[in-house]
Amino acid sequence: MKKIEIFDPAMCCSTGVCGPGVDPELLRMATMVSNLQKAGKEIKRHNLSEEPQAYIDNAAVNDVILKEGADALPVTVVDGAVLKKGEYPTNDELLDWSGMSKEELVTLLIQEKVAQNGGCCSGGSGCC
Repeated sequence: MKKIEIFDPAMCCSTGVCGPGVDPELLRMATMVSNLQKAGKEIKRHNLSEEPQAYIDNAAVNDVILKEGADALPVTVVDGAVLKKGEYPTNDELLDWSGMSKEELVTLLIQEKVAQNGGCCSGGSGCC
């Protein structure tokens, strides 16, 4: 299984999804990371303001910051190699790197929803 790490710029909280003006890109990332973790994938986000040592300890990320500065963040590292910098990975990239298909993710989310509702979806969703 591949290990995916996303090194965020300094943010006010661990996900960046806080305050009155939520950035939809940060919300998308928080959702995808959470969903992939639920699927058992090894994926983690680091926040520069909360975990600066992680940026120092990761040689590839440290090298990017030393050469390009903090403006190169976010940096995505997969199995120790920098695969993306300066922007967040797309959903398709995250799925590809994690070895999961869209269909598998959708199935997992549907199963989770059904389990939360005692085996049957509610609210007229039509899944029962």
